[in-house]
Amino acid sequence: MHDDNSVHLRQAQSEDAAAIASVLLAAFEEYRPLYTEGGFAATTPAADEIMERLQEGPVLVALHGDLIAGTVSMVLKGSELYIRGMAVLPAARGHAIGQSLLSETERYAFTHDCRRMFLSTTPFLSRAIRLYEQFGFQRTGEGPHELFGTPLFTMEKMLTYNYGQ
Repeated sequence: MHDDNSVHLRQAQSEDAAAIASVLLAAFEEYRPLYTEGGFAATTPAADEIMERLQEGPVLVALHGDLIAGTVSMVLKGSELYIRGMAVLPAARGHAIGQSLLSETERYAFTHDCRRMFLSTTPFLSRAIRLYEQFGFQRTGEGPHELFGTPLFTMEKMLTYNYGQ
């Protein structure tokens, strides 16, 4: 018997691109009026753009039961890890999917000796901002400050390593 409330993470495959695009669209649809048209399009890439992201770095999917209910994309930039395209289906919120995705993202950063994780978000995504803050992210003054006219700000989490000292 399969537990429908279980959440499993795995690396996304090319055949997941359409489902990932669908999760991004569903997760951000309620905020569409707060985005510019270009900002919303950039936040909710189509499957072909997801295919490109799969080449740029790891993309994770969170399975809630058998459904892809969440996703996050990562890009290594030297000693830093850029997090983008994080979303959870509205119907799947409340199952710690966002926390699971961030935890796995941080594990990836540690295994690649990253000194910092960073992301950009919009000021109206208060639920996401609270999650990032609970996870240790802090707002910075660095750009970008907008995405096709939609306001943005950057958040970062510095990573420290204890090498037994």
